[in-house]
Amino acid sequence: MSQRFAVIMAGGRGERFWPQSRLQRPKHLLPIIGDAPMLCQTVDRLAGLVPPGNVFVITNREQRPGVLASCPDLDPANVIGEPVGRDTAAAVGLAAILVKIRDPEGAFAILPSDAAIHDGKGFRATLATAFEVAESGEHLVTVGIKPDNPATGYGYIQKGEPFTSSGKEDVYKVRCFVEKPDLSTAEKYLQSGDYFWNAGMFVWQADVIGKALSSHVPDLWLALNNIENGIREGENLDSLLEEHYPSLEKISIDYAVMEKADNVLTVEAGFDWDDVGEWPAIARHNKSDPQGNILKGKGMIRDGSGNIVVNEKEHFTALIGVDDLIVVQMGDATLVCPKSKAQEIKKLVQEMEKNPDWKDLL
Repeated sequence: MSQRFAVIMAGGRGERFWPQSRLQRPKHLLPIIGDAPMLCQTVDRLAGLVPPGNVFVITNREQRPGVLASCPDLDPANVIGEPVGRDTAAAVGLAAILVKIRDPEGAFAILPSDAAIHDGKGFRATLATAFEVAESGEHLVTVGIKPDNPATGYGYIQKGEPFTSSGKEDVYKVRCFVEKPDLSTAEKYLQSGDYFWNAGMFVWQADVIGKALSSHVPDLWLALNNIENGIREGENLDSLLEEHYPSLEKISIDYAVMEKADNVLTVEAGFDWDDVGEWPAIARHNKSDPQGNILKGKGMIRDGSGNIVVNEKEHFTALIGVDDLIVVQMGDATLVCPKSKAQEIKKLVQEMEKNPDWKDLL
């Protein structure tokens, strides 16, 4: 019987959660939601579905030590540090190679490292269905989240007719993937009931996604084959990545394969899901005071509502007479920002990158 694997993508740095999230200590290594790092929550959620030894994490070289320190139960050999970022198609292809070497008939899930999911049982049930469908034929399976609001920050999946061969009621053929819509379009998607949010969760057999990459991005797959051949010949993986990875095409798996393939299915998620993309999202997962304020750490808020205050260590923050602010204090940096401007934090970080004096703050 073929084995099941999970590959967790953990290479971002969570710029919208600056100043708490940094290159060396990014969002997925922080307890943004809950008491454990987001990555560790993702790993723990797989218990009973995927053997611990079959869980891989693909991160970058700078963050690999932090991943191992934050999640000590991970097998160090399964934590892969990319020398440079080449987007998700390269990471998926590398994952397919690593799984195929372990089990030529293996199937694996691709999961983001930092989604907030409270219903672990529902998550495992949905992923089990996705595995069953992926293992039943040459299918590329994605998990679709039923939208509850006209969100403009996510890509969408338009579902087609039910995939009756699965024997499941919540599996559909995919008509198309669509980019992040404007508000009017998102409202139409919500009203139609024919669209899911694209959560970046996929399940497929290693050889099936390999064929898809070979068909749609042949140069990328050919270059990855050099890494596979080197591994099989006993060469060091880090050295192989250093040699071949920088020349790989930088493209997402959505653009490279999913938007082109005609064998894509989607499983409707039977669990809660939140991308937790920026500071205001933590209000959905933390208890607020009667005025709607969220206070993590030491502090006091008087005559104010809707504020988010996050303190590290012993710092104390006081707010008086202000509403709807984000205030984050991390020792060497402080952020004060209206919640309505939370999207601008990423641009701020990008501006800071241009000043070498602020390198240590990123």
